[in-house]
Amino acid sequence: MSKQTIIELRGIAKHYMMGSEGFYALDGIDLDIYLNDYMAVVGSSGSGKSTLMNLLGCLDLPTAGEYKLKGTDVATLDETSLAGIRNREIGFIFQNFNLLPRATALQNVMQPLIYRGIALVERKQRAQDALAMVGLQDRMTHVPNQLSGGQRQRVAIARALVTEPAILLADEPTGNLDSSTTIEIMALFDQLHRDGQTLIVVTHEQEIAERCHRVITLKDGHLMSDQVNNVSVKQSSSEVSAHV
Repeated sequence: MSKQTIIELRGIAKHYMMGSEGFYALDGIDLDIYLNDYMAVVGSSGSGKSTLMNLLGCLDLPTAGEYKLKGTDVATLDETSLAGIRNREIGFIFQNFNLLPRATALQNVMQPLIYRGIALVERKQRAQDALAMVGLQDRMTHVPNQLSGGQRQRVAIARALVTEPAILLADEPTGNLDSSTTIEIMALFDQLHRDGQTLIVVTHEQEIAERCHRVITLKDGHLMSDQVNNVSVKQSSSEVSAHV
C-alpha cells in the first residue's frame, strides 16, 4: 500500500536580508511528509530547523518554491487563509508551553476552538476529552503555576490535539523538562503515533531523535539526509506508569 502524502515541499527557499547582506536560511528543500509519519528534524544551531518549522506550520511563507499541504498550495495564500489552515490542520507544541497563566487547564485547551465558532458545550466536552487523553482529567481546574512542567506540557499537547489536526508540530518539546518527565512526554508521543497521529519534532537532542521513526538532518539550509530509524524502544518503569 502506498503512503498518503500530507506535505510536499519542492525547491523551498527562505532568504533573509541582514543589512546589505543576504543569506538563505533554507535553500532548495525537497521533502515529502506522509500520513502517520513520526519524524525528527535535527541539525546544529543555524541549520534551518526553526525556519523549516515556521514554514511547515504556516507561520511564514517561503521566498521561493512550492509547499502543498493536503493538496493546497500554501505558498500562494494570504494571511487570513494561512490562519485558517493553522487552526484547522496544525497543532503546535512549544518548549515554553505558551499557556495562558490565569486560565485553567480546561480553559487553555478550549481556546483554539473559540476561533472555530464552536458552541461552549461542545468546546468544553472536546477539551475534557483531550485532557483525559493525556492523563490530566483530574487537573482540569488547575492553572499553570499549580502544575508541574510535565503536566503543563501535557496541557499544551491536549490544546494541540483538541482541534483534531492533521499534523502535530513540536518545537523542542522536552527542552524545559527533566529526564524522567522527558521520557513520559515521549511515551505519550509514541502512543499518539500508534493511534495514527502525524508528528514532526524539532530537536537538538539525539535521544529524542532516536525515538522517532524518521530523521531528517539540516545543515546550512540544506537537507543533508533523510533516514528511517529502526526503532525498538523498551519502556522504562516510568513510561509504563505514565498516563498515556
